[in-house]
Amino acid sequence: MSGGHAHGHAHGADASSTTRVAVAFGITAALLIAQIIGSILTGSLALLVDTVHMLTDVAGLGVALAAQWLLRRPPKGRRTWGLVRVEVLAAAGQAAALLIVALVVVIEGVRRVGEPTDVPGPLLLVFGVVGLAGNLVSLAVLAGGRGASLNLRAAFLEVLNDAIGSVAVIAAALAIWLWGFQQADLIASALVAALIVPRSIVLLRDAGRILLEAAPEQLDLDEVRAHLLEVEHVVSVHDLHASTLGTGLHQLTAHVVVEAGCFGDGHAPRILDALQECAAEHFPLKLEHATFQLEPPGHAAHEPHTHA
Repeated sequence: MSGGHAHGHAHGADASSTTRVAVAFGITAALLIAQIIGSILTGSLALLVDTVHMLTDVAGLGVALAAQWLLRRPPKGRRTWGLVRVEVLAAAGQAAALLIVALVVVIEGVRRVGEPTDVPGPLLLVFGVVGLAGNLVSLAVLAGGRGASLNLRAAFLEVLNDAIGSVAVIAAALAIWLWGFQQADLIASALVAALIVPRSIVLLRDAGRILLEAAPEQLDLDEVRAHLLEVEHVVSVHDLHASTLGTGLHQLTAHVVVEAGCFGDGHAPRILDALQECAAEHFPLKLEHATFQLEPPGHAAHEPHTHA
């Protein structure tokens, strides 16, 4: 006997959240175009790095927007979980691109130490202020909904990182304009790159954990097993697996051995209900997509691939 809940996949994909992400995406895309022009006109390495950083953020917001839309689509055909893994694949690609950007910044920065480029401070300041203003508007749009889902929280952090990059560009522009300190551009580019590397590593780690079907970090499987064993008539638990499918979507599966008499006296359905309630309510992550196979003692001997 097995059981599961037939939940939809619209986790946090409400219309207002989608609108917030769409507005932030539009603003950030417009800023990206402005900063590309600014990078060409000023020759600033700091602004170029922030522009590439913003390019990846536009991609990230695009993924977030697509996720809001895709999460509304019901699974069908061979895609039994829909397209929830699209954002994971995109995040891995985004992280790899960011690491490449950081490497290019280091190489270009070393080259410019010997061949400094004159950067016009006032013009750089204009583009820095425009970028920061746009980021602040996007932050205001996303702030009200960032607690609604992990997807919106990620989008908020994307824009926040951009805002910090814009502050670094403004600081470099002021140092160049007021004191003629051209090296400020290299320092600012190094600071923006320093923001990029840790974020890239975290993105790669999180995407890798999901793609490798690792148990969510917030979930202790020993604790899960202990809770399941507390359910009345449960004898043992084996083949316990938990994984993350996409933003806010987790699954749990387990083979649960119950007392032999439970299959004849009508207890089995009640045990299944108790197990589902335990998975959905007792842990930091609500494991609403939980599937349990109820087995009599000795059944595991017939399973060719039992995992403790």
